[in-house]
Amino acid sequence: MPRVTAITAGLAPLTLITALAAALVAAPAAASGQEAPTITWAVDPATAEGPDDRSWIEQEMDPGESVQEYLAVRNLSAVDATFALEGADAYFTDAGYFTMLPADHDSTGAGTWIDIPESVDVASGETAIVPFTVTVPENATPGDHAAGVAASLAYLGADAEGQSVRVDSRVGFRVLTRVTGEIVPALTAPGLSATYDTEWNPLRPGALDVTVTLANAGNVALDVAGEASAGGASAPLGFTDGAERIELLPGDSQVVTARLQGVWPLGPLTTEVTLEGSADEVTPVIVSSATTTWALPLPQLFTLAGIALIVLALVDSGRRRRRRLRAMLAEARAQGRAEGGAPDPAEAAAR
Repeated sequence: MPRVTAITAGLAPLTLITALAAALVAAPAAASGQEAPTITWAVDPATAEGPDDRSWIEQEMDPGESVQEYLAVRNLSAVDATFALEGADAYFTDAGYFTMLPADHDSTGAGTWIDIPESVDVASGETAIVPFTVTVPENATPGDHAAGVAASLAYLGADAEGQSVRVDSRVGFRVLTRVTGEIVPALTAPGLSATYDTEWNPLRPGALDVTVTLANAGNVALDVAGEASAGGASAPLGFTDGAERIELLPGDSQVVTARLQGVWPLGPLTTEVTLEGSADEVTPVIVSSATTTWALPLPQLFTLAGIALIVLALVDSGRRRRRRLRAMLAEARAQGRAEGGAPDPAEAAAR
């Protein structure tokens, strides 16, 4: 049984290859003691003449319109291969990666607009140009609709318990269709919270952890960036792999975070978040939201209380020392008079 790998450079919009898949398909060959051939392939947008320089397909279409596009399937392995082809609804994962619905899930959106052959045979080292059509329904709503096309190989593998499982490895790219009509960009922040992280060294400020829920309430995909600020500190909202922007499809939501360093605990802290959503040929959307968090200066209060206790202890100790000193002096005077035969001043006055 062949091993599966894929060329994913330039195909970041959609990659559904997993190490688990390669391990499962390679396992039977290793058990039989035979070296399995490696099947490697790549998929790119194309024209009728061959692959072009696009990473994915974006198009603007009217309801009822049909457009023919092409994908190039390159077989980079030493053996011939037959690849299954499919179009399906697409979405962004919680980690921010673009992907398609699994093969065992039915599409209900733009994936159903794609008509593509079921499979394609590609000889070793060759490239097959495959036409497919995108047909927008007459009743399609205006705005952006996400789908993807992919070439895949499926094998029967085994899970950790030895049970037979279907293993799908597929590579493809996104097909984003904007249906003409009224385009309404809308970005909201329905959830915003902030938690103060106390620094127990009283000479150092703490940090503020900010969590924001972003929601695309419009009908156009938005490229979103944002910044959080509080107590004189600010930081960009953090997304997948340290990126400072994220894509949100219509109806999608995403939870992002930011950590503000150098925030002193000054009681009520107002955290402000500013978001900007942008898209081609659309006026950017600016959204602001705020929340208040209490940051008690406990380390500083504890330090002041400790200093106050030390001062009180020193003052009290000084008073006690002065009382003892006066008592010792009085005792010494009395003893001196007794030894010198001089009457006590009090007794002399009484006489």
